[in-house]
Amino acid sequence: MSQASELSPELARGLLQLARALLAAARNWTLYPPDHPTVRASVERLSDAIKQTTAGAIFSIGITPQTLLIEGASADTGQGGISEAAALLHDRDLLRITFVGEVPPEAVHALLQMLVLDVADRRARGGPAKIWETGGHPSVQLEQIDYASLLARDEGVVAEPARRDDLWKSIVLTINSALTVFDEAAQQRILAIAGSAPDIGDLATAVAAPRCAVDGSPMITSQAAAVLAAYRHLTGIVSAKAADRMPEVMNNLANASLQLDPHVVMQVLQTEDDPKATTQIVKGLAGAFDDTKVAQLLATALAIDGQASDRLATIFNTIAPDEDRKERVMTLTRTLLSETDFGKAGQFQTLWASMEELLVSYNDKPFVSESYRSALDGVGGRAERMATVELPPELPDWMTSLGQESVRALSVQMLIDLMSIETDAKRAGEIAEDMAALSEDLLMAGAYDDAKAVVAALTTRASTPNAMGRDACRQVLDRLGDSMAMRDTVSILGDIDDAAWEALRTIIGKIGPATVAALLPAAVSEKETVASRRASSTIIGFGKAAVSRLAPLVSDDRWYAQLAGATILGAIASPEAVPLLQPLLRKSDPRVAQAAVAALGKIDDPAAARAVQTVLRAATGDLRGAVIHALVADKDPRVVPMLSRVIAESQPLGKDHEVVIETIDALAAVGSDAAVPTLANMARVKKFFGGRKLKALKEHAVGAMVRIGGKKASAAMDELAKSGDRALKKILAQKRA
Repeated sequence: MSQASELSPELARGLLQLARALLAAARNWTLYPPDHPTVRASVERLSDAIKQTTAGAIFSIGITPQTLLIEGASADTGQGGISEAAALLHDRDLLRITFVGEVPPEAVHALLQMLVLDVADRRARGGPAKIWETGGHPSVQLEQIDYASLLARDEGVVAEPARRDDLWKSIVLTINSALTVFDEAAQQRILAIAGSAPDIGDLATAVAAPRCAVDGSPMITSQAAAVLAAYRHLTGIVSAKAADRMPEVMNNLANASLQLDPHVVMQVLQTEDDPKATTQIVKGLAGAFDDTKVAQLLATALAIDGQASDRLATIFNTIAPDEDRKERVMTLTRTLLSETDFGKAGQFQTLWASMEELLVSYNDKPFVSESYRSALDGVGGRAERMATVELPPELPDWMTSLGQESVRALSVQMLIDLMSIETDAKRAGEIAEDMAALSEDLLMAGAYDDAKAVVAALTTRASTPNAMGRDACRQVLDRLGDSMAMRDTVSILGDIDDAAWEALRTIIGKIGPATVAALLPAAVSEKETVASRRASSTIIGFGKAAVSRLAPLVSDDRWYAQLAGATILGAIASPEAVPLLQPLLRKSDPRVAQAAVAALGKIDDPAAARAVQTVLRAATGDLRGAVIHALVADKDPRVVPMLSRVIAESQPLGKDHEVVIETIDALAAVGSDAAVPTLANMARVKKFFGGRKLKALKEHAVGAMVRIGGKKASAAMDELAKSGDRALKKILAQKRA
């Protein structure tokens, strides 16, 4: 048996709920500002999850890369959310998180703020536990990885300026924080760094590293700005402390730049210097690039991209404007590339010819008119003039178009459009995966209208015969239906308003029965809630396609889960539900058994009728009365065919006499015209020496028709009065008097 089984069911459910709430809150915190309604809702859910799981006591959670631990027992990683939460916390260098007593909302806010810090910033500040000591709350305690031992093991003790100690980290943090004040120790270290090109490269890499998108891809413009800021700090301190070293430092900056991503360096070289600045960094950096350095930068960029671009040609033209230098640099570049795998490729000669033509003869005149060039050159001045006059009335609309919701809606529409025009099956499958991932993010963010648009596009493609990527769309929809995002969304089913619920119900309806597993936890409740009502009605709407997915409710140990399963199966009323309902007839809890009987009564199928007949035969006295009551409590006409089958397959004057009598009375209680033919047949039964059983059968059958009333019952009794035997006519006369 796995270790996960050591956790009690209640503790396992609480930990799972806490893990999912943490993931949702962390994700929303990165997508929206702290005061956004979506963030507030996710923080409240996380606070509630902590409160319910810890019950106000000390509650400690161990963290491994794969799972969470409670007193050494691991949680079930098969549950969506456990392994993801473990990975999230472990990636934040945490070994243990402990909740002590009541955890206020401000503590949850601080925890989320710490969790979304970038890696370099968090480690530069000493790690999560160190950060928490100064900015955290005592109701949450954190234990982190021992950085000192890791650094001692991995790096050992190194000399300045290469040593990556607290002073180095503070310099990186100061630059990243856009601060300009360095103490004397930091200034001396920066002077030392300025004398070493490798250390300048490491510093530039450290300040650029945090500038990445959510998916980890580098944001080139932001990284270039960070690198340029580091260079300006270096040159600023050198010019103030040792101005005579500036030529050497500029040369070191150029050498250090060769360690960086060439795209970042090209972006740096495209940046304009501040005309008021004492040191023109970009101009000086470009001047420090000799032919060899330019060739190295160019070769690296070409090897990475596999081709030349207009942007690369622009940079090349800036660094090497004269034709002779271009020829020299191109010769060196070709020599450098010839030693790489790219240069040894068979198509290199053809590629090189096209690259050489673009780089050497680049001219933007065929593409840019003189008037357009003048307009571009005047953009900066025009922006300054606009800032001094009244802003255009359209500005609020322009700003709205740059907001998160507008950008998100644009992303949604772009993906939908890409799918609609895609003609390659493989690429269509990749777009379908992207659309599913976007749908999960939208669900977690509460953007149900946008998610509805994406899911609608996927379902349309999945239901269109011979459509490109049809199978891939169906597969990602099935995964989305039982994804962690869907389960987290369903967990707040009772908290969202009617408008959000309508959008979410549309999403779930389009995905289909694949969402049943995610809906089941919300459908199970000891007392009916908004969430259980919404989840149950949605599952019922799927019809018989949902029946096989309801087996977990039938096998659940909780009586109210079994009751919910029986109720949903009865509302679906499909013959496929009979095998699931039959075990519930034998449950000791009378509420479950009655619900199962009522559900079977609504199913027009011989198997359902036989199951109920078996129960009626086995039951006696009050128990049989309870079964009958369960069948007719709602006076649902759908039970009439089943009750009629019970009578038809029974021996009314034999061992099943009492069952038939009570079933006839049940038909009378339902009061449906559909029961009249069965009752008329029972009234016509004849048998020599039938005695009291025969008389009772006729009396109950006639009495039932009298209770039902109506034209159909009256016509049947009129016919029996004409064609019936003498005993029947006498009973009719008495009952109708």
